Amino acid sequence: MRDSLTRWLEAEGGIRHVQQALAAGFTKYSIRAAVAAGSVQRLRRVWLAGPDAPPLLRAAAAIGGRVACVTAAREHGLWVIDDDVPHFAVAHGASRFDAAGARIHWNAGPLGAHHLELVEPVVDALVHVAECRPLDHALATWESAMRQGTVDHRYLARLPLRHASARRVRDGASQLSLPVRQQVHLAGHAVDGLVGSSLVIQLDGYEFHRDAASRRRDLAHDRRLALLGFTVLRFDYRQVLYGWQEVELEIRSAVAIGLHGSLGERSSSDRTLLRRIRAESA
Repeated sequence: MRDSLTRWLEAEGGIRHVQQALAAGFTKYSIRAAVAAGSVQRLRRVWLAGPDAPPLLRAAAAIGGRVACVTAAREHGLWVIDDDVPHFAVAHGASRFDAAGARIHWNAGPLGAHHLELVEPVVDALVHVAECRPLDHALATWESAMRQGTVDHRYLARLPLRHASARRVRDGASQLSLPVRQQVHLAGHAVDGLVGSSLVIQLDGYEFHRDAASRRRDLAHDRRLALLGFTVLRFDYRQVLYGWQEVELEIRSAVAIGLHGSLGERSSSDRTLLRRIRAESA
């Protein structure tokens, strides 16, 4: 039974709450036996960690908290500028833990802590990012969440935010948005954004360190889109992070001269090509 508990933990991501183990059919006796044998580690009495438990989750369990802020945003796949310090959220009044080398947030986000979670939800992470990180960094992460469709700006607008810094980030993020459809498949590949009918926005993220062959494929896709009548604007993360006003101005300038134009504004041959590619993408 000890081995089966270890295998179960491995299949479940390496670490789980005692309640989850009991619900999966393990007995209190088998759990105690696995802990006594050293195959499973018990953290803060309520978490069970196998040998391959992720260090970040193990650290969160050890302090009775959750992975939070920019660290949680990264775990959720959002675009972050990390400060190389793990961020954790703990309850007000939490004590008896060693947080050396970590940044501690002494509160839960608006959704509140759940006793079975070791990584806070995206919304809580965004609020902590807005309260903790520099404005430009926080805006980049919020825009990443909205661009990916992880959250909706209308939902964020209704959140009761306590800190002025968080409200400033939310207001700034709401002003960034253009009517962009995300992850639209065109010419065989997904594009980051499509404004109107034919203005394609491509964003190279912070982790963009791919090989030359991958870069050539991206550029070949850009050229194919151009031949099909699309206008492609490609930006890297530094432009988005440190020069967003210029990026937004370029996009709005393209819209102003009709580069997002509808089929009716294009030639007959252009309309035929665009209809075909839209049919292929449907």
